[in-house]
Amino acid sequence: MSATLPPAQGPGEVLDTVAVAQAEMKGGGGGFWHDVFRRLRRNPTAWIGAVIVVLFLLVAALAPILAPYAETALPGSRNITPTHIPGPGELAEFPLGLDRFGGDVLSKLIWGAQASLLVGVVSTALGLVGGMLLGLLAGTFGGWVDTVIMRIVDIILSVPNLLLAVSIAAILGQTPSAVMIAIGASQVPIFARLLRASMLQQRSSEYVLSAQTLGLGRGRITMSHVLPNAIGPVIVQGTLTLATAVIDAAALSFLGLGGGRPETAEWGRMLTYAQNELAIAPWLAFLPGICIAVTALGFTLFGEALREAMDPRTRAR
Repeated sequence: MSATLPPAQGPGEVLDTVAVAQAEMKGGGGGFWHDVFRRLRRNPTAWIGAVIVVLFLLVAALAPILAPYAETALPGSRNITPTHIPGPGELAEFPLGLDRFGGDVLSKLIWGAQASLLVGVVSTALGLVGGMLLGLLAGTFGGWVDTVIMRIVDIILSVPNLLLAVSIAAILGQTPSAVMIAIGASQVPIFARLLRASMLQQRSSEYVLSAQTLGLGRGRITMSHVLPNAIGPVIVQGTLTLATAVIDAAALSFLGLGGGRPETAEWGRMLTYAQNELAIAPWLAFLPGICIAVTALGFTLFGEALREAMDPRTRAR
């Protein structure tokens, strides 16, 4: 008996194969992102992180409305003496006390949230765009392009992240823009390696092989199929990197690389000028430190919950 060969697939059937394979990869029953959101809703850690992040975003966005005083206002300067700084609860009009310059601490913390959000979002966006560009080139072309890009990335990764950011900020000058560029540049290698690794994994998937059989070009396969399915881990890393960006921004400002006047409302700068007042006004260091820690915790908790929800090993349980 002669074996019966399966009928050859036409172009339309190959496209159907690609679509089915992508649908299987994304997960059935409502799709991949529907499953991710369902798992996030059931995760208490995600809720805690989301509440912290949303509160931080609301305070930052509504700072002009919530803050009792302007960013650089010094309404309590007449209440400051060389040996005493009014603390929380001492003056009714200043619930969290005053700083050394006579500024309202509550207003400074609220305006500081806006400054930290701006630095965190812009620096992460810069790192994300630069890293995705390098990772996309390496994952698409491979060969010597991949080798050259990855060796450059390895060299950058050999330098500690904060040290690299400090070096770049010192070269560019003591300005908020320099801090954003410095933090963003230090994050580029992380996103580049992550996207490249994810794309290499997706390139061996069945839907990519089916698209190649159809004769689709490398660029179309990459942009239409590989990149959309490889970008998930990068999104997760971006959420986690926001926490690191807030901490790094505070660290660079603490080292005096953020620019601005001494009374500028920024959490890291508040820590800098609180060092000399720890003996008589310890809350000037504790309050901005708590804000930094809680904000970073919120982004970390939500990012970890998002990573677990998108991890196929946990989604299969």
